[in-house]
Amino acid sequence: MSIFRFIQRNLFSRLDRYIIVKFLGTYFFSIILIISIAVVFDFSENSDKFTTNHAPLLGLFNYYLNFIPFYSNLFSALFVFIAVIFFTSKLADNSEIIAMMSTGMSIGRILRPYMLSSLLIAGLSFYLGSEVIPRGSVKRLEFEKRYKTSKKPQIAEHIQLQVDTGVIAYIDFFDGQYKSGSRFTLDKFQNKSLVSHLTAQRIQYDTLADERYHWKLYDVKIRTLKGLREHITTTNYIDSVIYMEPKDFMVNKFYQQTLTNSELLDYVERQRLRGASNVKIYLVEYHKRFADPFAAFILSAIGLFLSFRKRKGGMGGALGIGLGMVAAYIMFQTISSTFATQSDWHPMLASWLPNIVFTIIAIFLYHKAQR
Repeated sequence: MSIFRFIQRNLFSRLDRYIIVKFLGTYFFSIILIISIAVVFDFSENSDKFTTNHAPLLGLFNYYLNFIPFYSNLFSALFVFIAVIFFTSKLADNSEIIAMMSTGMSIGRILRPYMLSSLLIAGLSFYLGSEVIPRGSVKRLEFEKRYKTSKKPQIAEHIQLQVDTGVIAYIDFFDGQYKSGSRFTLDKFQNKSLVSHLTAQRIQYDTLADERYHWKLYDVKIRTLKGLREHITTTNYIDSVIYMEPKDFMVNKFYQQTLTNSELLDYVERQRLRGASNVKIYLVEYHKRFADPFAAFILSAIGLFLSFRKRKGGMGGALGIGLGMVAAYIMFQTISSTFATQSDWHPMLASWLPNIVFTIIAIFLYHKAQR
């Protein structure tokens, strides 16, 4: 017997294939339906802004091309739950669940194709959220900033960070639009002693340079300290390589969405070496990308346990309870993420806590369903 036939006979029975096709068909249909409505509403609401800001047609097309996977993946758990409740309730109303269980099939056996479908959805969701969507979010957020949202001044004040071992940079004021700052200092320490102190009245990031970290410094004074001796040098202009970029200190609450998993970890490590304290939001994003796909397993199981019985009122009651649970899940996710960024909660715990709580609920419903 070939491996393929063995897997097909033991893992994918005709019943399994039937439920998987129903599950995935309803899941993708609900995504197409709801996201299509969302695109129409978003365009209708923002068409005046697009016209006023002269948004190009190709840019608008690319924006919605990235809009669709982002919001589809963001609300994937909701679509999973709607799909399970909808088609399982129909199976129950048509007495198909009764027919399955009358043959001696347990609720755990019925659950198997649901878990296989959830595995496919979770894998796709993880890949999209980790590699595909972050790259598309760069274009989506740039389009929103230019043509959709009101433009706000990009400024940062009193920036201090470690740009290299023993090298501390400080910028009093930085304009993100022009990538220019004022009252810049660069201090170099050796063995906890100051050996060099550079000041510049103005600093400009060179966006045209071939290499990164290229800065132009104006009205520069350099104090070199050697023991009790001090040497002062002044110059009007210096080209310098300083290991920092405007994105390192400009506040952008959506920047974490534009980084792949490997880029997130690299960014966090780089920021920690610089002594930055704003890394929790990036760690929460990283752990959420593993935790969110897992919700497909939990919510599909809960959906099955809520809707496998034939009810007089049809699917309405189960759907209402289910939507309330999904709303509670999404709210729990938001609250735990906020606590992680604003308090001492560990980012991994904050990301996985909703899954842990709802796994307990799923286990409770499973035992109740068996009885």
